[in-house]
Amino acid sequence: MADGEIELRDLGVGDAGWLIQQHAELYHRDEGFDASFESLVARILADYIETRDADCERAWIAWRGGERLGSIFCVKGPEPGLAKLRLFLIRPEARGTGLGKRLLAECIAYARAKGCRALILWTHESHRAACALYEKAGFTLVRSEPVHSFGVDLVEQEWRLDLVRV
Repeated sequence: MADGEIELRDLGVGDAGWLIQQHAELYHRDEGFDASFESLVARILADYIETRDADCERAWIAWRGGERLGSIFCVKGPEPGLAKLRLFLIRPEARGTGLGKRLLAECIAYARAKGCRALILWTHESHRAACALYEKAGFTLVRSEPVHSFGVDLVEQEWRLDLVRV
């Protein structure tokens, strides 16, 4: 691997703790989220580590020069045939490099290769750059609703990408 090249690895030792910290600190700094968001991320990661189905669930952690830059996960959705995108995060210094597009493409390709009929995700309207990536990748906004979560007022969104071509 050349210097400066970004490598995508599976979830490894120490990655979960890093992800919890990064989500908590970045979302608090950028959006004012309280500690309940940190708790949610910790639960998501604990569930993934404890119950991961290696046949249909996968994580990607982006590394460059010994530092983590971002993540994305593909996990089982709420019903058979649905996959769920989770924990999509790009560190500020890696934004604008194409890493987000690359991670999203990996997740979509994986869900499609596993035979999922759709990939769904939950986010907030304030995540404009991520939402623009979702739209560009073919996702459709299927739900948008004002909520009070993590100590702030938000507009919660659900996006869906149909993977099976009719």
